[in-house]
Parts: sequence; structure tokens; C-alpha cells
Amino acid sequence: MIEVRNLTKVYPGAVALDDISFSVAKGEIVGFLGPNGAGKSTTMRILTGFIPPTTGSATVAGFDVVRQSLEVRRRVGYLPENNPLYPEMRVEEYLEFRATLHQLPRSRRAAAVDSALERCSLGDVRERIVGHLSKGYRQRLGLAEAIVHDPELVILDEPTIGLDPIQVRHVREVIRELGRERTVILSTHILSEVEKMCSRVLIINRGRLVASGPLEDIHKFTTTGRTRLDLRGAPSGAREALGKLPGVANVVEVSRGNDRTFFVEPRDGSDVRSEVFRRAVEAKWEVLEMGPERVSLEDAFVELTDRSGPVADALGAAGEKGVGA
Repeated sequence: MIEVRNLTKVYPGAVALDDISFSVAKGEIVGFLGPNGAGKSTTMRILTGFIPPTTGSATVAGFDVVRQSLEVRRRVGYLPENNPLYPEMRVEEYLEFRATLHQLPRSRRAAAVDSALERCSLGDVRERIVGHLSKGYRQRLGLAEAIVHDPELVILDEPTIGLDPIQVRHVREVIRELGRERTVILSTHILSEVEKMCSRVLIINRGRLVASGPLEDIHKFTTTGRTRLDLRGAPSGAREALGKLPGVANVVEVSRGNDRTFFVEPRDGSDVRSEVFRRAVEAKWEVLEMGPERVSLEDAFVELTDRSGPVADALGAAGEKGVGA
């Protein structure tokens, strides 16, 4: 669905995108992440035909975003972060206007508007003036406008901003439904939303792609190297016994009610899981869980976008090409 190759965008005095490449398959919901100023909005504007790249290429459904911009726009629905609307129009009137701009045939227009209103739960405000809507309703109207022409690709920039928890859940379901038949790119700073909805993530920082791939692959790069061992109760001498194992540098013990969690730090990056498991079996400890300690997507995001961090250093050249891309 999307092919981006060696994409670069240079503004006077600044490089917004620096030779990024990635692909997105049809039917994927992809989280597009990065700190403010990383190049996310520039990438999305290029994919939607708003601005051209300086060098490199991008295609959507096989159409070049520069040479075949109109064909691309027919196949893309876009909800920008600032969500520009016409405040003097009524909700239904606005969607009809947008459907007309998308060149939907008159015979399909009414049904398309009704479907977008229903999907985004806007039926009860269809006659309301847009300028009188709450922030949450305006955001849902922006989402309805992005899907009214039934696009193959939907690009959403902070779609749940300003929504209450019930509205967020509803929008999440709409995005999941869209992802069954369409490709969705979701840009957001709410990383829990990415974990709930996306199968893949792209992480961009300072104009370069630092990681790309399934969520579980991103987590593989963000293990701490420590082994986590959860035990039932508080077995006597467990911390000391773990600390004496070959290859163990340090053991941190954390109380969880009547249970205990041990973080076993290896020496020289060695894998001590087998030694930890063998010791637990010999001591007849009641093991609740054991495995490599992993950080959250939030921690991974911070680590991957920090050039001085160990994960960013470990990714190195692989990150520049796009892990898993």
C-alpha cells in the first residue's frame, strides 16, 4: 500500500527528513511515533500530497505522490492534528461538502454521509452548527470527514486528542474496524493507544527512522538484560542464593505483599536464565513467573529517541535502515 524510499525533505536551514525508507502493507494499523519536531507531520503531508519531497520517492496504492497526486488524494483520508473545520456550516452539510470535494458521485453521497455519521456517533448532532460543537464532537467530525469517501488509506494525527474515555474507546473501535479492510497510519503521543490498536510501529527521531517493525520486535531491542523472577512467599536466603550463581553481578529484591520479585543482573551481558531456573527448582521455590525483564513501549520510545541511550546505540545502523522494514 505504501512504499517510501530514501525520502528527504529539506527546509531552509533545516533537514526535516533524512533519507528514510519503509513500507506498509494493506490492512495494517501502524503506529507512527516520534517526539515533537521529529518529522512525523512532514512525512504525513508528503504521503497525502500536501507538500513534495526534496529527494526520494513515495507511492500510495502504486501511485506516485508527486506525479500522480490527484490519484493519491482520492485514496487517502487525512485527519490533521489541528483538524480544520468550517465553523459556520452544519455537521451534515459539512460532510456533504467534503464528499463533493472528494468527487463522490451524487448517487452515493447521501449514503456515504450517513455511514460516516453513524460510524463516528454523530447522528444526534447532524443538524448542529459546527462552531457550536464541543471539542470531542469536532474531533469526531474530523474523523468522519477523513473516512466519508471510503479511502484505502487513512492517516490520523492525534485522533483521540480532547476526547473523554468513552469517546476514546469508541474511536478505538472505529480505527480497528477501518484496519480490517484499509491501511491506517496512527500518529499519537498516547502510547497506550498504540499498544492497544497497532500491529507495527515506526519510530522517527530527528528526521531519521530509528526503529520499524512489529511491537514484539521493538520490545526485543528494549530488554534490560536482567532476568525477572517472581516467587510465591518470601523464601529464606533466596537473594543470597541467586547472587552466588555463575555470571550474576547483582540481585535486586522487591516486596509485593507476601511475595517477592528478584531482578537478577548478569555480568558481561550473559544469559543467566537457565541458572536461575535450575536454582529455583533445586530449592523448590514456588515460581509465579520468570523471564527477561522488558521495558514498556513508553520506556522503549524514550530510549530509542535518545541518541545517547544504550538501545539507540545498539540499534545503530539497523535503525537507520528500519528494523524489520
